This record gives sequence, C-alpha cells and structure tokens, in this order.
Amino acid sequence: MKTTTILVTGGAGFVGSHYVRTLLGPTGPGDISVTVLDKMTYAGNLANLAEVQRHADFQFVRGDICNTELTRKLVAEHDHVVHFAAESHVDRSIVGADAFVRTNVLGTDTLLAAAVDNPPRTFVHVSTDEVYGSIDSGFCTEDQALSPSSPYAAAKASSDLIALAYHRTHGLDVRITRCTNNYGHHQFPEKLIPLFITGLLDGEKVPLYGDGLHIRDWLHIDDHINAIELVRRAGRPGEIYNVGGGTAMTNRELAEHLLSACGSGWDSVEYAVDRKGHDRRYALDYSKIKRELGYRPRRDFATGLTETVQWYRENRAWWEPLKARASVGARP
Repeated sequence: MKTTTILVTGGAGFVGSHYVRTLLGPTGPGDISVTVLDKMTYAGNLANLAEVQRHADFQFVRGDICNTELTRKLVAEHDHVVHFAAESHVDRSIVGADAFVRTNVLGTDTLLAAAVDNPPRTFVHVSTDEVYGSIDSGFCTEDQALSPSSPYAAAKASSDLIALAYHRTHGLDVRITRCTNNYGHHQFPEKLIPLFITGLLDGEKVPLYGDGLHIRDWLHIDDHINAIELVRRAGRPGEIYNVGGGTAMTNRELAEHLLSACGSGWDSVEYAVDRKGHDRRYALDYSKIKRELGYRPRRDFATGLTETVQWYRENRAWWEPLKARASVGARP
C-alpha cells in the first residue's frame, strides 16, 4: 500500500501536535508519513512532538508558512496539506493585529498559491467558530454570514474566504473545519482551562472576565482530531464542516467545574474587567458533519476535564517553563 504523505503546518502547537501524535501513534492508520512545518513562535513546543520525533515516518521542518520558496517545495512533496498554523490568541490580536494578519491571511494565501502549481489531493484548512461572531439564540450553520469581532477572528474569516476562493477559482480540493473551544493536555497555559488549572495548582488567583456569563461549547481535543481526519479522508471539496462538542456552558459554570477538579474554592477567583468586543455566545449547528461523515463527540466532558487536570498535575516540567511566555491573560 502506498504511504500517504501529509504536510501539517503548525504541528508543534496544541491541536496540530495532537493530530500528528494521533496519526503516528498506535491507533493511527499505519499508512501515513508526516512532515511538520512550524515557525516555532512562543506557542510552538518541540516537547509536544517528543513521542514521534524518532518515528521513521516523521520529519520536522522549522520554517514560516509565509516563505514562498519553502512552502512551494514542501507542498509539492506531499499528497495532503492539513493547515493548523495560525496566531490564535484573541487578547494578543487586540494588542497587536499585524502578526495575525501576516500569518493567518498572508500565510494561508502563500500555502494555497503553492498548491495551485503543485496541487495536493486535499487541503484541509482548520478554522474556528469565532468567525461567525456572537449569536443571541439558535445555532450557526455553515452558511451563516461571517461577523467576526476580534482581529484574530477577522483574520481567520479572511483566510477561510481566501481558501474557498482558491477552490472556486483554481479547483483546489479545499475543505474547511470550524470548531468550538478545545481543551485537553498539552494546551498552552494562556488559554482559559490550562490558565485556571496551572494557576490553581500553584495557589494563585485566577481571572474570570466580565460577569462570567459568556457561553462557549467545549470540545475535547480527541474529538476535534477525529473530525479533522473524517474531513480529510471523506469530506467534500469546497465544503465547510462545523465541529461541536455538545457541551455548552457559561464561563462561570466552567469555573465551578475547574475549582472542584482542583480542590479550590471561589476565593481563588477574581473578577476582571471584560475584554473589548467580547463575544457573548458561540453556538454551532454541527449536524452536517454528523449526517455526512458520521461524526459524534465521544469524550464525556466531566471525564475529559478530570483527565486534563490530572495531566497538568503530573506534567509540571512541561508547563512551568511556558507560564512565563503567557504574558497576556486568557479570555475565552
């Protein structure tokens, strides 16, 4: 059987590295060769790839997706591209949007342009529910008008539109996933769940922004990776697939779960001034991926959160050096 070669951009980050570890792990398909392309910004971590660094079918390339010569070479050598690479922290985008526009928009365009001359069989573009913006009621389907609030979300929405344009103009097999909030092990400590866990484990105060009633749907990283693989293997060209976890709650409710899991009380929480343009509620209709590809979220939230807390308890050597990098507080 011919080995399928996959270029994974941003593969040293939280979601990308989990994708790589899953593909090359004991439960992976076994007919996959993976090349990770990662610029190694503050959120990239080679320790995330330690499990696969010696795998015969793994290669790591340190580089920028905005590098035209490099991307043309790598895209030409691979059957599929799975594109995770992005600046992703909303607060950082509010402070300075330039890096988000460069990486998320220009970087995606550079990859797609490389794919025009050396078309891979599929190009999976990993996006976010934040492109839809806040919704007061109901659920966003894939044809919902985009209404991003933050520079981060606007840059991701722009990259989605560019990817779809390359499909319509050039016929590239582009497939887009838009997921809800992820959680799980190896997540950088500036994000809400690991920010709370690591802070509580260190006996620190943890921030809850605004009134704590912003609503998010939580998706375990295992379920997100499963959805991406379903889309890569069986999705339709030019289509968008929403990926949800079916676990919507307010940030205050999430805080209660985290406090309980870490053995802490509400005296460990301090309310902070809300973020500018903080979206009130995200909600995805993910019936399309369920109907077409058989996706179902499998990980129970209570179990997944307990396992996540335990991982951070047991892996201080991984996260303690990273806390100093998280200089901007997390606001989901």
